[in-house]
Amino acid sequence: MDNYDADVIIVGAGPTGLMLAGEFGLHGISVLVVDRLAEPMQQSRALGFSARTIEEFGQRGLLSRLGEVDVIPAGHFGGVPLDYRVLSGGSYGARGIPQSRTEAMLAGWATEQGARIRRSVEITGLVQDADGVTLQVAGPDGGRLRGRYVIGCDGARSAVREAAGIDFPGTEPAIELRFADIAGVRLRPRFAGERVPDGMIMVLPLGPDRCRIIYYDRTEPLRKSAGPITFEEVADTFQKLSGEDIHAATPLWVSSTTDVSRQAAEYRRGRVFLAGDAAHIHLPIGAQGMSAGVQDAVNLGWKLALVLKGLAPDALLDTYHSERHPVGARILTNTLAQRILYLGGEEITPLLEVFTELTQYESVQTHLVGMVTGLDIRHEVGAGEHPLLGRRLQDAELTCDGQRTGVYELLHAGRGVLLDFGAGRPLLDAAKAWSDRVDLVGADRGQDLPDADGILLRPDGYIAWITPDPGAETLPRALERWFGPAA
Repeated sequence: MDNYDADVIIVGAGPTGLMLAGEFGLHGISVLVVDRLAEPMQQSRALGFSARTIEEFGQRGLLSRLGEVDVIPAGHFGGVPLDYRVLSGGSYGARGIPQSRTEAMLAGWATEQGARIRRSVEITGLVQDADGVTLQVAGPDGGRLRGRYVIGCDGARSAVREAAGIDFPGTEPAIELRFADIAGVRLRPRFAGERVPDGMIMVLPLGPDRCRIIYYDRTEPLRKSAGPITFEEVADTFQKLSGEDIHAATPLWVSSTTDVSRQAAEYRRGRVFLAGDAAHIHLPIGAQGMSAGVQDAVNLGWKLALVLKGLAPDALLDTYHSERHPVGARILTNTLAQRILYLGGEEITPLLEVFTELTQYESVQTHLVGMVTGLDIRHEVGAGEHPLLGRRLQDAELTCDGQRTGVYELLHAGRGVLLDFGAGRPLLDAAKAWSDRVDLVGADRGQDLPDADGILLRPDGYIAWITPDPGAETLPRALERWFGPAA
């Protein structure tokens, strides 16, 4: 008998790894999260998350744990203003929520579900075989950890990705953004950033007398060394670009980032998976980085849980790469496009003018908003012609056994949900053999739900089957495709 430290070992205790840990806990899968840091990181590159991530947190009942969530209706694409409400459920996302706060919320949720978190654990290598994965661990005593599966959520310099031999192709950095969190000064907010003669400046309020400044100086070359920049450098350049003096402010955090864009060639290799920044990195625009990692987690967790329980075939795991890799590639493309619009010099003025003119068309606005938020994702889920097939279902009220509830409340357990709106509930009878992994719900359809007789939802909130649809496969076939053979 093989000895395992956990069914799943997650390397990296950031938002992606912690979201995955909670997802596995919902299914009773034993999970161990390890991280090389002795304490959770207090600095926060991300200050919010996208509209689709708001929905995914809502699907698990997590939004209330964050307290008041300020949702921003309008935003931009490469600095060109857009009203994100043009898309149903659209917004520029939740803002003013430091990543450290999101991580603390997810850590609490994951541990409630039974996840264990171990820190000061550095991975130096891995070996996988037919039954599991063994991780080599650095430290004074050395050692190893063994799980049935390993998921690398350990960032851009992922030790798991490197040890698994997975390529990470992409583009080299060409520009550098520099930023600082400061206290003791009041600056005019510049939420979408402002183009200035030598670059761009942005000011994001963090509190009554705190803010984050971000700037790009076109005259400063990309630094060759990896050493930290100083607050004096930041203050000098910010004054040059904006005319505002912040030298007397108290620096809380100073850092920088580049536009390096890379994506793992494989999100799965055998029993090793990659998620979050270990799978894709890009210029941080529109809170797409952390949000994409959370979406990776919500896509993978239930699939691997079904396979570990012996309810679904191994082939289900291949849909993680086939569904999430194109999404990651699209994020890399749109952030590089935004970089050109946002940070280009006078030579891109004609392009910017034409692009601004195009955004006056509602179809263009809808396309761009869907791209940045992830609200337009459509998965290939099987045969069918219905326009909602493979798309996410928005939250809406419905009545079950005389009680009002919401669609997302039904998804809190992380299971599939079959909604039967028909008289006599014929779909529920057809799906009884899957009731061990799919919740069968007879309901009266609310006014905000699609005009349908029945909807099969995957645990990640995407519609796997909907009727009526003349081109759809049968309900049992859809259930077997996504939840394995009948019991």
